[in-house]
Amino acid sequence: MSKKQSNPAEGPAAPSRGGALHLSATKLRWGLLIGALGAIVAAMVTMAFTGFDTDKVEARQPGAEPVVRDKEFSSAAQGDCLTWSKPDRSDLVKVGCGDKHLFEVAGVIDLNAYPGREFAEGTRHPDSLRMTELRDEHCVTAVQKYLGGRFDPRGKFMVNVMSPSPAGWQRGDRTLRCGVQVAATSTSPATTGSLAESDQSKIHATGTCLGINQNLPTDPVDCSQPHSVEIVGTVDLAGAFTGGPPSEADQDKFVEAECNRLSGDYLGSPDAIRNKTLTLFFDYLEPASWLAGSRKLDCWLGKGADREGFATLVGSARGEILIDGQAPVPPPNTGRSTPAPLPGAAPLPPQPQPR
Repeated sequence: MSKKQSNPAEGPAAPSRGGALHLSATKLRWGLLIGALGAIVAAMVTMAFTGFDTDKVEARQPGAEPVVRDKEFSSAAQGDCLTWSKPDRSDLVKVGCGDKHLFEVAGVIDLNAYPGREFAEGTRHPDSLRMTELRDEHCVTAVQKYLGGRFDPRGKFMVNVMSPSPAGWQRGDRTLRCGVQVAATSTSPATTGSLAESDQSKIHATGTCLGINQNLPTDPVDCSQPHSVEIVGTVDLAGAFTGGPPSEADQDKFVEAECNRLSGDYLGSPDAIRNKTLTLFFDYLEPASWLAGSRKLDCWLGKGADREGFATLVGSARGEILIDGQAPVPPPNTGRSTPAPLPGAAPLPPQPQPR
């Protein structure tokens, strides 16, 4: 495929070496991370249960009030998988990790061992800010230990924490469950299989469209709805690279060629991207992701906004598509193109980066 020429209408996109365009690493990385960041806010990182069934377990100690525990929650141990369907999670149950589930327990934290009186009898349930601090203090370490250090911080899953119901807390339960769930900006999607045996790569099925919020990608939506990008394929780096993490430059060269090929197959024509004034975007795997076992990257098709981030698309790139409410106007065909460099030729000079 001949190299694409810079298009001023493509906003922050800058030409890459092999024919596709991609955002600066910082901007694309922010776009990829927004899912995990939004999940921390929107999926309630501190899962305080508010309506368990009345089936309780009481643990009596001599001279003390009985500790009331929520049966399913408080019996969940490391390696257990949990799921629920009600918004208040009152129907939480343990299931086999091979079945669909929403949370995998990586460790149990007993706040009774915490020094001081912060969590003593009669104290109030910690607020969301304190629960977030407890998650960061205890759960990140618990998940890393559970996975033998092989957790991808930019992958499909996020670290989270569950706490007892308010009733359980009031009656003395001070245990937390640290674990992982699928990173999402709204409701947590279900997954199957234990995380220890899962590919943590943050990828999507070909043809998936990712929603848009403040010019950044969110969760998958129907492509007829406003979205930021469309997935045209997934690149597996496992066959091309072995051993330690490959350099960003080596990944770029390989992923760019694969994304060009996959986009042509997906759209049915190598000229479709140009005619629809769209751009290919891709990221790279950082060493932490590589060492955690992630090997796959998505190829995104979208359009840079006039300001940072992505323009709003409606419709699939395979059919009729609107970009910020307007049908794309194919650029004039001058009959000229920039030929691909001969083998051994010098790469293109550095291109201007977006401000």
